[in-house]
Amino acid sequence: MSEAVQTLEGWYALHDFRSIDWQSWKASPPELREQAMEELEQFLRQCAQAGEAKTGSTAFYSIVGQKADIVFMHLRETLDELNELEANFQKTAFADFTIPAYSYVSVVELSSYMAKPGTNPMEDPEIVARLKPQLPQSRHICFYPMNKKRDGQDNWYMEPMERRREMMRNHGLIGRSYAGRVKQIITGSVGFDDWEWGVTLFSDDPLVFKKLVYEMRFDEASARYGEFGGFYVGNLLDKPKLDRLFTV
Repeated sequence: MSEAVQTLEGWYALHDFRSIDWQSWKASPPELREQAMEELEQFLRQCAQAGEAKTGSTAFYSIVGQKADIVFMHLRETLDELNELEANFQKTAFADFTIPAYSYVSVVELSSYMAKPGTNPMEDPEIVARLKPQLPQSRHICFYPMNKKRDGQDNWYMEPMERRREMMRNHGLIGRSYAGRVKQIITGSVGFDDWEWGVTLFSDDPLVFKKLVYEMRFDEASARYGEFGGFYVGNLLDKPKLDRLFTV
């Protein structure tokens, strides 16, 4: 049996995609829409408190296209906290105007493919910061789930450790060439959701998503072993954009 790579885990992650029931929103009286917006903003303020306390982080984006309208990305220390966040949102008047579109449950993950021998990674502040990241307020987000193939000769899990380490090293070099232009958060979801990993990218330039993903398609780890789910791309929802989006 091939050797399983060891992983480090950090905060648990929930991507909560919602569609808006625009017909109900437009038909509702102004005072109900106002209450819904107030309760949404209160929910977001409560989420921001976790970031201030360094016990979690939340990002809020609109989604371009018909797959969803908005997404909350939550990072928290426990699954219980994610469950509580879901329940708190569902209790808001704003949630009554939303329809669940897609969700993804995972945990921030770093593999040991690139680990330095003989060191304790949890004593490295940079590693700890990557496991418990504060989500950036970049202008754009891109999320997609992925697997490594288990198909005949193209079976990632049957490759020896050194071969996988070599491929991941080359794969990582591509990502590092985009340092400063994109922030990437990898979350593991084996046993948690339908795919094996979730990839969330943040950038102020959406074209970076296209260029990075395209270039990685030529890398053997992706070209031969990668399987990808749907892509979701969107724009940061700050207060002015939020008001404009929901003004009837």
